[in-house]
Amino acid sequence: MNIEILKALNEERAARRAAIVVTDTATGIQRFVKGADVAKDPLRETLEKYLRMGKSGMEETPQGNVFLTVHVPPPRLIVIGAVHISQALAPIAKLLDYDVTIIDPRTAFASPERFPNVKLIAEWPEVALPPLNVDKYTAFVLVTHDPKIDDPALVHALERDCFYIGALGSRKTHGRRLERMKALGIGDNQLARIHAPIGLNIGAISPPEIAVSIMGEITARLRLPPEKQP
Repeated sequence: MNIEILKALNEERAARRAAIVVTDTATGIQRFVKGADVAKDPLRETLEKYLRMGKSGMEETPQGNVFLTVHVPPPRLIVIGAVHISQALAPIAKLLDYDVTIIDPRTAFASPERFPNVKLIAEWPEVALPPLNVDKYTAFVLVTHDPKIDDPALVHALERDCFYIGALGSRKTHGRRLERMKALGIGDNQLARIHAPIGLNIGAISPPEIAVSIMGEITARLRLPPEKQP
């Protein structure tokens, strides 16, 4: 890898942006593709597939055989609410290599005893979220059932390019949530990004089952092309 590609790669990695190094296996010639430029690349579909997988590999293309070295930021999961579902969700997400952060101003809930080995921020979302730099490799989950906590966090998420936003609650609860968001001037296109009721429809009842359904939906959103997402 030449010094120009290495420098460009380090810049993208430091900014938590995806990138791919495309190596022609016949000639050894390499080129660098930023994640933001994939849509206009001749190998767009192939590059998009590898970015979704987050894995490097060999691929046959109309331009010949290439090796794709994929650099994707590790995904993050931000959970608003230190509740029973969060207790089940955090270890599942960590098994899937997510960097997990739990935010809840209620210190009786956000305690190390209830969430061992998990980053906890016992602050209101307005204080806790800005330093976290929510980005397109962040999944955002709201589970407090308390609009005073959830709503400011939801506004923050909708203003950013996180790849998943999910909110706990029935359809009726979500309808009220949408009305509150509309009153704040948030448009329908943005509101359509919210997955609610949260999680895949697998008949989940218990907190661990709901956690599985949430991580299933997050995984589908991260890995599947738009036309195949549930």
